[in-house]
Amino acid sequence: MKMAMGSKTKTRVWVVEKENVRSRQDQVATEEPLEIRLVSPPQTVAVTMRTPGADFELAAGFLYSEGVVRDRDDIQQISYCVDPDVDGEQRYNIVNVKLRPGLSVNLQPLERHFFTTSACGVCGKASLEALHLRGCPIISAGLTVSPDIIYSLPEQLHTAQRIFSSTGGLHAAALFDTQGKLLSVREDVGRHNALDKLIGAAFLSNQLPLTNHIVLVSGRSSFEIVQKCLTAGVPIVCAVSAPSSLAVALAKEFGITLVGFLRGKRFNIYTGKERIHFEEK
Repeated sequence: MKMAMGSKTKTRVWVVEKENVRSRQDQVATEEPLEIRLVSPPQTVAVTMRTPGADFELAAGFLYSEGVVRDRDDIQQISYCVDPDVDGEQRYNIVNVKLRPGLSVNLQPLERHFFTTSACGVCGKASLEALHLRGCPIISAGLTVSPDIIYSLPEQLHTAQRIFSSTGGLHAAALFDTQGKLLSVREDVGRHNALDKLIGAAFLSNQLPLTNHIVLVSGRSSFEIVQKCLTAGVPIVCAVSAPSSLAVALAKEFGITLVGFLRGKRFNIYTGKERIHFEEK
């Protein structure tokens, strides 16, 4: 079997600066499709464009955030495809997930995920009512952090983005504790995939729910981003760019603190202001 593709791919570029043109080697973020399959019954549940790496975490995080699995024991095994009819490195673009025997799953909500792109993530708007019907709880109050902790998050994320520093082409999702300590980072061409990898790692290591944690995502916060954080129990969700209207509605409905435009010593609070503790002047 051929080796799996790496997270970075070498390419030649021509750098144009004023009237000068020069050629050099460069690296770009690898983008390849990942097919997530269930073993029994045999069925493809999603195909997403992603950056190779942490594929098992991505699959687990995706299935958890969509409500297919709820407990770590629901997944018996995750493996790459060994089908001899699939050629070489393409086997590393297919992940097989074996669920525990007797687990009853509803796959109808996954129909909208059959093909997703790194540009828009999972394209399709689940309703707030559907999340209530899935039993997603309101995030409990009580946790508070200072603005200084929120200010500190982006620089830590930037420093930890190993692949981004050499390619400039990846999104990231980072997990912090309530003291602002960086716990883990995952990168991908799609911000939704990066978050699935982050949540998947926590799921596979039995760390969910993340009720005493903060998540920061690069780019904007969409409905899907907030939905994934909700299923993982995250009380504070931050982004370096703007949220969508549906992201704000979802955060408000389920008691999530949603922070946007987190840059330098500035950020906007869209919902859940009570979790940000300001010193009285």
